[in-house]
Amino acid sequence: MTALAPSLQAFFTDRLIGQRAASPNTIAAYRHSLRLLLAFAHERLGTPPSALDIAQLDSKLIAAFLEHLEGERRNTVATRNNRLSAIHSLFGYLALQHPEHAASIQRVLAIPHKRAATAPVTYLTEPEVDALLAAPDTTSWIGRRDHTMLALTIQSGLRISELVALTCQDVTLATGANVHVLGKGRKHRHTPLTKATKTLLRAWLAERAGLATEPLFATRTGTPLSRDAVERRLNIHLDAARSRCPSLAAKTITTHTLRHTAAMRLLLAGNDIAIIALWLGHEQITTTQIYLHADMTHKQQAVDRTRPLTTRPGPYKPTDTLLAFLEAL
Repeated sequence: MTALAPSLQAFFTDRLIGQRAASPNTIAAYRHSLRLLLAFAHERLGTPPSALDIAQLDSKLIAAFLEHLEGERRNTVATRNNRLSAIHSLFGYLALQHPEHAASIQRVLAIPHKRAATAPVTYLTEPEVDALLAAPDTTSWIGRRDHTMLALTIQSGLRISELVALTCQDVTLATGANVHVLGKGRKHRHTPLTKATKTLLRAWLAERAGLATEPLFATRTGTPLSRDAVERRLNIHLDAARSRCPSLAAKTITTHTLRHTAAMRLLLAGNDIAIIALWLGHEQITTTQIYLHADMTHKQQAVDRTRPLTTRPGPYKPTDTLLAFLEAL
């Protein structure tokens, strides 16, 4: 067995789990990225993963792997960059454990992340929210569960990982009603609940009748909903909602879109961007600034404030076609 195999194992057990106490989501993402890399190296070099040496995973092979992700697997630039982050983390650990490979490792660490165009944030308007929340059949147990789950997500802006991890004890309905989550980076936060969401959760908890440590949103058998299950339920209700609100058909919507919707609602209500960052559990406020670019209302208000006080509201319109011609010269 070469030095790579035991070092890779120690990277997960000692560094990620033992030293960094990385979350299960982080470990799963890194595991998947490195499995893809080892499979690619095996196919390219013909060497079994357990027999690969650190020197074989050089910058040339890593660069080819990244091209393979985008070209053959059709991964986005964001996914490509996430895979590279996992590789960088591994090679940063290898640099400490195997200084004899320092030159090769540094060349891998020097591979940059790729910049990509940032698409506008997709979020739901109020009519679209109403159509989605009206889609579940609330005469059934599953419909009431889904309706409560969607309403909570849209109001609180929870990540899907936070949503499926909720237990019954994470909801507080007394004074200062809130939902408690353990977010990214193992950071605890409490998100306030509106009166409408509080009412839905009270009714659901009474019907759910689960123990404190049992999942808040469970399957019929009482097991937690998976991420895929939540996305499937959302897609089912979106199909029904599109008949009521055709504008939904033009949007690609996932559970993360509901998180964006919560942020945009807070922004349009006049909340400061720093408050929204705390609400969503963003570590850096720069992450939250994407919502400032998504709404034309705030940009139009900025334009309105730049007009001289003596002018009438509204964009300038020439009073005559001849004057318009002269203005255009």
